[in-house]
Amino acid sequence: MTAIALLLPSRDRLPGALPRPAARALGRADREQLDAGGRAQLRRHFRLTPDRLPVAALTRRADAGSDAGNSLWLRADPAHVAPDLNGVRLLGWGEGLGMDVLDAQALLPILRPLVGDAGYELDAPHPARWSLRSPAGTPLPDFVPPEDAVGDDLFNAIPQGDDAVSRRWRALITEVQVALHQHPWNRARADHGRPAVNSLWFWGAGVAPDSVQSSYMNVRSPDPLLQALAGEAGAATTTPAADTARGAIGDSLVDLRHLRSLDVLGTQVLPPLLASMERDEFDTLLLDFEDGTRLRLRRGQRWRFWRKSLRSLDA
Repeated sequence: MTAIALLLPSRDRLPGALPRPAARALGRADREQLDAGGRAQLRRHFRLTPDRLPVAALTRRADAGSDAGNSLWLRADPAHVAPDLNGVRLLGWGEGLGMDVLDAQALLPILRPLVGDAGYELDAPHPARWSLRSPAGTPLPDFVPPEDAVGDDLFNAIPQGDDAVSRRWRALITEVQVALHQHPWNRARADHGRPAVNSLWFWGAGVAPDSVQSSYMNVRSPDPLLQALAGEAGAATTTPAADTARGAIGDSLVDLRHLRSLDVLGTQVLPPLLASMERDEFDTLLLDFEDGTRLRLRRGQRWRFWRKSLRSLDA
């Protein structure tokens, strides 16, 4: 059996009424509720040994080759923070700042001694994805992924414990911010209408997995983490996200988490896939939403006449 799986955003990001015939087809689908969240969504499609998702180590291996080894890796992404009346907030990071090689070459020399004095090694295998290496077993506080912290007060996102490890990291983050605030390169970025790189966002800690397995032979996504997982599992990857996986050989995973239009899903994405499944070109279509809802469509479900159409995704 051949399957196509669509990674989709949470259903609350796709409001409105489903157009026909998508509403009829989804109403006849099998439905289950699984764990919510972006990390849980990815782990439904990839099996890692050990069973954890070390984002930094995975993207490091994808960006820099085989040097991940047994080190403990953290992402140390360039970030832009700004004060307001109620604190300081994360407003952007990584690729959202328009980073290039010249940015990394200008900023890394002032930061490397700071993190080196703290016992870590900093480099930039990709201009927007920086890496921090530490020996395996180094104690680390819990770090918040940037997508969960954007717009929030930094007080809620940086380590706040009274233990020595948390205090050490708060001091390092402060030293990094002071060094970057005073750097002339940020004035040059501002002169060109680009946001200042005035902090580093530490997150995604972990050691590279022993193995990553998946049933997919093809993965279509612009997401570096998903591409890294696919590469580890031996799947063929396509950088641009595609609306369908027609023409691919074997099971395919298509990343559509960027969608914000139910009409696009119901009129442009699903109809050609449903028609292809009716022609027996593949067996199963899986819709996996970030909130944990999963709909499984098969060709034989067209005989479920007693099922009502799914008028909206939150029905």
